[in-house]
Amino acid sequence: MFKVAIAGTGYVGLVSGVCFAEVGHQVTCVDIDEKKVNLMKSGVSPIYESGLEELMQKNNAEGRIDYTTNFQSAYRNADVIFIGVGTPEQPDGSANLSYISTVARQIAESVENDCLVVVKSTVPVGTNDKVEQFIKDFLVNDVRIEVASNPEFLAQGSAVHDTLYAERIIIGTESKWAEDRLREIYEPFHLPIVSVNRRSAEMIKYASNDFLALKISYMNDIANLCELVGADVQDVAEGMSFDERIGSKFLNAGIGFGGSCFPKDTKALDNISRENGYELRTVKAAIDVNKDQKISLYKKASKRLITFNGLKVAVLGLTFKPGTDDLREAPSLANVPLLLEQGADIYAYDPVGASNFSKVYPEGDFDKGTITYVDDIEQALANANVCFIFTEWGEVKAVTPDAYKRLMRTPLVYDGRNIYENYDMREAGVEYHSIGRASVNREAIKESKNHELQTVRS
Repeated sequence: MFKVAIAGTGYVGLVSGVCFAEVGHQVTCVDIDEKKVNLMKSGVSPIYESGLEELMQKNNAEGRIDYTTNFQSAYRNADVIFIGVGTPEQPDGSANLSYISTVARQIAESVENDCLVVVKSTVPVGTNDKVEQFIKDFLVNDVRIEVASNPEFLAQGSAVHDTLYAERIIIGTESKWAEDRLREIYEPFHLPIVSVNRRSAEMIKYASNDFLALKISYMNDIANLCELVGADVQDVAEGMSFDERIGSKFLNAGIGFGGSCFPKDTKALDNISRENGYELRTVKAAIDVNKDQKISLYKKASKRLITFNGLKVAVLGLTFKPGTDDLREAPSLANVPLLLEQGADIYAYDPVGASNFSKVYPEGDFDKGTITYVDDIEQALANANVCFIFTEWGEVKAVTPDAYKRLMRTPLVYDGRNIYENYDMREAGVEYHSIGRASVNREAIKESKNHELQTVRS
């Protein structure tokens, strides 16, 4: 087994470190935040991720993982150092590599043995070549250093499972020594390994994520057309899914993709292509579609209502998807400020994301509207004039159609995740608007009630 150091304890770094410990490696995770390190030492995860805290506590107790702010001690005798720090998006869409460069210099000034440095962070093609040269430029001791690319493909909410039971491991190396060492590190996982050169590995990450983003945006585009021509996007998606060339995943239409990967990676690849004198027209289209899709429900509601001023607006779901407390690029962040600007009194519910959201929009009064965070959905819906569903949490899906009719002042629901069947909402007497499907408007509800009366009389 290897001495593994992990630089950064975000989603990528912490999940990777814990999973490396779980398969038997000796792991030290490095972070600059002393409070965060102490939290992790006590077995508490700083991020919400299913199964992570349990594995942390298990491997903490068995002595296979430790956490520190002392990068020198962590890197000094490590066999391999994984870099999992953030590469946030810059205003022009390019990746910010400042955290990568900081860690690279710390490694150069600390290592005392031959060491493989592995970049798991998502970086532009060619970055790992620069990282290797940068480390060698500042190297203090006469040791062998090589850099490998090992992009991650974990999804928030299922990150532990995605790491331990990955569909494949991508490794990008420039020597047999680096390839063999990285294969040995992953051997206990018993997973398929795809070995390529560094630049191909870097491109695989972008190409994979952007393909999925394209698929989502395509279905959202189709959904918008379905509404105009009278088709049902869920029926369309089901028919498409039987084609094995298309498959069934990522065909659900909604209000756009969010999170730490798809939005950032589409913009980064678009930026890379432009820097090289090429335009990735499909990726650019996906970016544009996603931007518009996030506020599509708000636009529908704005046409339906005279104003949001003074209305109680229930917002169900704040995170970009269920199973995580991550808000990055969440549709709620695009819609809540628009609602506040229009004077809405927002009552927001999210089982784990409200605390993070309140850091951006603290509870209380804004210039025109207000926001209140509630602990249960009934509080949000009670006497509400309109409801927006942004995240398909299990708690939200468990709300029955009649609950909207019973609790809301005016049962008017805008569903960005197509949780309900139109028939059920119509029968419950709820005006219902979703994505890529016909709306259940008041005329449809009235017609349904008249049909019921005629059936009873007959």
